[in-house]
Amino acid sequence: MKLIFKQRLFSWFDSYDIYDENGKTLYTVKGQLAWGHCLKIFDSAGNEIGTVKQRVLTFLPKFELYLKGQYIGCIYKELSFLKPKYNIEFSFLMPHYNIDYNGWKVQGDFFEWDYDILNQSGIRIAKVSKELLKLTDTYVIDVINPGDALCALMLVLAIDAEKCSRNN
Repeated sequence: MKLIFKQRLFSWFDSYDIYDENGKTLYTVKGQLAWGHCLKIFDSAGNEIGTVKQRVLTFLPKFELYLKGQYIGCIYKELSFLKPKYNIEFSFLMPHYNIDYNGWKVQGDFFEWDYDILNQSGIRIAKVSKELLKLTDTYVIDVINPGDALCALMLVLAIDAEKCSRNN
């Protein structure tokens, strides 16, 4: 399953539209006024389904993840040289998918344009690629299992927000 992640042009806060490969809007992401990044994820019907919230005053960047208002875990950047590394700590087992997300990690290239989301065994969950020469940030998220799409999207949002904070 491919998700096309596009930042909205001329938005005061972080705002994104996420499409499937046929151009159908699957998710909308709206940034909220907060200390640090706070991104609310809405499904195509306009229901809030997730939140990515930056935890401030940490040594390395850290983002909390919420699913329908319930804390599910966090993603944090590791101290690394040359290639960025992120670890993910999920605090629950997704019963309707029977998948344990603990042990996921993110490994990317030097420029942080392309990276993989891997499970604890090193098997790819999703491949993320940045499309160059676009007016706004645009990523393609190629998710192996459609049931992992929302969690993969939350990780991409956190990484993009971290890069945005670092560049400002």
